[in-house]
Amino acid sequence: MILYIAEKPSLARAIAAALPTPQKKEDGCIWLPNGDCVSWCIGHLLEQAEPHHYNPAFKSWSLDHLPIIPSEWQWQEKAATKKQLSVLKKLIKKATTLVNAGDPDREGQLLVDEVLHYSKASAQKLKSTQRLLINDLTPSAVKKALNNLRPNAEFAALSRSALGRARADWLFGLNLTRAYTIRGRQAGYQGVLSIGRVQTPVLGLVAARDKEREDFVAKDFYQVWANIEDKKSNRFRAKWLPSESCQSYMDDENRVLSLPLAKNVASRITNKPAIVTQANYKKKNQPPPLPYSLSALQIDAAKAFSLSAQQVLDICQTLYERHQMITYPRSDCRYLPSQQHRDAPSVIKALTNTEGEIAKGAASADASKKSKAWNDKQVTAHHAIIPTTQSYKMASLSKTENLVFSLIARQYLMQFYPDYDYLASQIKLEIEGGQFEAKGNTPISLGWKTLLPRKNKTNNDEEQSELPKLTKGEETWCHEGIIDEKVTTPPAAFTDATLLAAMTGISRFVTDKAIRAILKETDGLGTEATRASIIELLFKRDFLMRQGKQIHASKTGRAFIDCLPQQLVTPDMTAKWESSLNAISLGEASYQTFMQNLEKNLTELLDKSREMPTAALQNLPAPAKKAFTKRKASTGRKTTSKKTTTSNARRRPKASS
Repeated sequence: MILYIAEKPSLARAIAAALPTPQKKEDGCIWLPNGDCVSWCIGHLLEQAEPHHYNPAFKSWSLDHLPIIPSEWQWQEKAATKKQLSVLKKLIKKATTLVNAGDPDREGQLLVDEVLHYSKASAQKLKSTQRLLINDLTPSAVKKALNNLRPNAEFAALSRSALGRARADWLFGLNLTRAYTIRGRQAGYQGVLSIGRVQTPVLGLVAARDKEREDFVAKDFYQVWANIEDKKSNRFRAKWLPSESCQSYMDDENRVLSLPLAKNVASRITNKPAIVTQANYKKKNQPPPLPYSLSALQIDAAKAFSLSAQQVLDICQTLYERHQMITYPRSDCRYLPSQQHRDAPSVIKALTNTEGEIAKGAASADASKKSKAWNDKQVTAHHAIIPTTQSYKMASLSKTENLVFSLIARQYLMQFYPDYDYLASQIKLEIEGGQFEAKGNTPISLGWKTLLPRKNKTNNDEEQSELPKLTKGEETWCHEGIIDEKVTTPPAAFTDATLLAAMTGISRFVTDKAIRAILKETDGLGTEATRASIIELLFKRDFLMRQGKQIHASKTGRAFIDCLPQQLVTPDMTAKWESSLNAISLGEASYQTFMQNLEKNLTELLDKSREMPTAALQNLPAPAKKAFTKRKASTGRKTTSKKTTTSNARRRPKASS
């Protein structure tokens, strides 16, 4: 008997739909006519054991107990899913061949593997276990995956990496949260001061931005523009490029701070000849942007529709599981496997049967085109989020589901449109010994940009839509020098979109070159699936607050950050973790070495917590006593998911990310 173990019931149903009929449904499984069986987990059926399972004394929080480091790790069964785990244990015992059908990522690999080991499957069964990788729940895609099973042993290192991350999060989240919460209570604060290797640097990022904004001192600065006309009566503007002799009147970003200097330049160039010193015209092309990863989609949806990261994730899960209209959504990849290009005509045809701009865009798409998105070398366990070949029922979608699906569909269709072609122009002029520059972009062919919504044109000082064709040495005329008076502005407060962008591109906020390189390799803070819940957790703890679309650190969040050692506030530690965990997943590093180094570092951080000054935590507002509900769209999706490490963090401070 072959037993397929899916990560969740929806995936199990999709697998069963691609297998022979008639089928018999029983409580917790689906039997096939040949005696094989499809069953499922419901997210994580197991979780790291509570501290009191190791020692009853650990039920109370005390600094004397820390660090709590299990000598032998234990799983515990989740109360809500014990019944399904019992079904699986019986089926695993009966099965001759096991198939791990967890989601195609690190977490999905561990989720089923932990059940197999907890159920004490024999060594022989574990050795012969197969791996089923599904990115698309449509029957044709599932059938392809069923014909391409791989040995589960190939993913053992990936499973160890996931286990290392889960245990590391438990150790740090539990020990440091207890330590700082106890110290906070000693200062009079009665809330939970949760620590996590991702959530704490994110809070630190927001707190640092708020402080930078508060400390910002605005400065007036000035730009000088020359209004130019050539012999054919073409008019354009050129910007003054101050020389080195003006440095004493400028700031470190080369902005002129002296109004008298700007007035002098504007006066000198008025009604004077302007000689062309350079005239460059180059035809350029811009290929379509890549299809979406989850984070890229969350960022664009936040910008376009003001949807939170959690809303977008919940909507994507519904589009994937219930409607089967998109591929696996928790993807960190923006590329597609080459063989997937064969499905392009079917996907495009299905999109022509939608409505509005998407249907119109699909009708003009050229399925024979193959953009740089199709790149096998860039695809790992899963590929970019794209539409499936499903017959789309747009009327069954909510408004927000429709908006998010339209973004995904549009980004996919762009791959079948020509590049955006334009003429990049640059003209340099000399006026009364001063250097001036004009830049412009003239569209030649919009290509994939025809799929973008039309926007009102905005005046961009630095670029003009079109510049005249001039030659070096040609004389033009400056009619007038114009001064633009401007004021420096503070860095913008974070929003959902920019905070997600900061998490995915966290290397921009790191000064250490070695750490920056690691973060570029590991794609930032958190994972595609956990970033949304980490942001929500910070709101739950009253560490973050919203002011309209802006996100700020609360008084409590700021005070907490001020108490913490720099190692916990910056992304450096999580960067090193991710580097080590990635090496483990590739079989290039040892799980044991990773854990040993982590335990040593944890002990050092606990020592620092005992010495922490607590004055900043006095007289803080009491934490809000309210039920925590995620900001999410009405999708009908249950909030139970495979990311139990994260959801546990919402209920208990022990497993904070």
